[in-house]
Amino acid sequence: MPFTDLSLDQLRSFVAPVREPQDFDAFWTRTIESARAAATAPANRVPAATPITELVVEDLTFPGFGGEPVRGWVTRPKGRDGQTLPTVVEFNGYNGGRGIVGERVGWALAGYVHVFMDTRGQGSGWGTGGATPDPHGSEASVAGWMTRGILDPEQHYYRRVFTDAVRLVDEVRTWDFVDRTRIALTGGSQGGGIALAAAALSGPVWAVMPDVAFLCAWEHGAGIALSDPYQELVRYLATHRDHVETVWNTAAYFDGVNFAKRIDVPALFSVALMDQIVPPSTTFSAFNSLASTDAEIEVYPYNGHEGGQTFQWLRQTEFLAARR
Repeated sequence: MPFTDLSLDQLRSFVAPVREPQDFDAFWTRTIESARAAATAPANRVPAATPITELVVEDLTFPGFGGEPVRGWVTRPKGRDGQTLPTVVEFNGYNGGRGIVGERVGWALAGYVHVFMDTRGQGSGWGTGGATPDPHGSEASVAGWMTRGILDPEQHYYRRVFTDAVRLVDEVRTWDFVDRTRIALTGGSQGGGIALAAAALSGPVWAVMPDVAFLCAWEHGAGIALSDPYQELVRYLATHRDHVETVWNTAAYFDGVNFAKRIDVPALFSVALMDQIVPPSTTFSAFNSLASTDAEIEVYPYNGHEGGQTFQWLRQTEFLAARR
């Protein structure tokens, strides 16, 4: 598997050209305010049916975009009643779901509250399934999620997903066992892109830690990625030749580069230089655009889209421990 992008020296300063809508901030302020107003049903946490006895594991339902129910898991150390704990909110990769109970316990075993969000409509491409429907249709689109609602930012799929993520952070901040000053956001691939959006839109968080972050520099990524999901955009535009400007204008509202410009909290990224799914220059475009002065990026030269995996998780634990 070859190196797929620019040299590392070039990547260190590379930022792809990304459109930035004049109403970007107003669009998202209005979107989030609308979702908060629509949250008429309270969130609900109930004990999960699980053989795990040494951790507290809860099945979460909370109101996301439009007040619509979104599922998740909450896992935390047992025997910490009356204590507030640092918390990691995690978002999932493309077409994966929250899975079954007990699959992700590393953060809880390390002493953190771990909150894992289901991704609406997804969960049937790999892993062990999802549990959150997306009750919204779209105009004609390519199979996948990138082009759903691509002609109008109001209708785009990621408007709903990113809003779900912000609403989850809102909810986590209300729990009495969470240290509200130490809520970190993370995720791999699509989950990294969601983490960037949530970090930019949720108000101050403790840290953001996206791995091999997807959904950054969309237009550039579509031009150089060797496989899906970016190629979904290519196939759409190969058919809808008259929609090029509309597509990239819509994509700009959901581009991780534009969110990164609004993130000034500690950030730990990772990138893999043999990644054929998320070209490293797309992730570096977001990293190099951060407003934060406390930012690091871990580079895995000989890995593909799997990135650092457990090596990166260990790096994340070190990063957070140094900022307690």
